[in-house]
Amino acid sequence: MTLVLTIVLMITSALLIVMVLLHKGRGGGLSDMFGGGVSSSLGGSSVAERNLDRLTVGLGVVWFACVVALGLLYAYQ
Repeated sequence: MTLVLTIVLMITSALLIVMVLLHKGRGGGLSDMFGGGVSSSLGGSSVAERNLDRLTVGLGVVWFACVVALGLLYAYQ
């Protein structure tokens, strides 16, 4: 069980790094490289930016759950 949670934690950690780098920051960020700079300048009002926000939050919840589950498993071993 701990092996599965560790693998999921590593995968979600890598995906979270990519998702955070894709977000549009003050200077545009890496999302400009993939066409994010063409969207409206209202700051996160495009559909792609909202979906990226949802995906990032979802991955964060999965990452947090894996950290808590691994902590509990290691505490009771």
